[in-house]
Amino acid sequence: MAGGIREGAGRKAVKIDLLELEKLCSMLCSDEDIASWYGVSVRTIKYRRKEPEFSNAMLRGKTRGCVSIRRAQMKLLEAGNATMAVWLGKSELGQRDSSSIRMVLNSVPST
Repeated sequence: MAGGIREGAGRKAVKIDLLELEKLCSMLCSDEDIASWYGVSVRTIKYRRKEPEFSNAMLRGKTRGCVSIRRAQMKLLEAGNATMAVWLGKSELGQRDSSSIRMVLNSVPST
């Protein structure tokens, strides 16, 4: 990683262990959390995400985290606690209420 004209200029690349990264992503850590853990900027994480191995590790971890939440939801539902199961899913899985909105538009007369 070059940081200027001079040879050896700039910060040396930070080694990010992909197994550790996957574990952090499985806990659904944000980019800010991951950057702070490794002592790099959020921009570095976003830049490294363009690397296939890096992005695959993050995707595998996030998927494992989502499956873990769904498993916890099922346990809560089986125990009869639907309120907690819904709350858990909305915060991390992006689940929404399925209520729909109906719009009625009046026709505009042409002149």
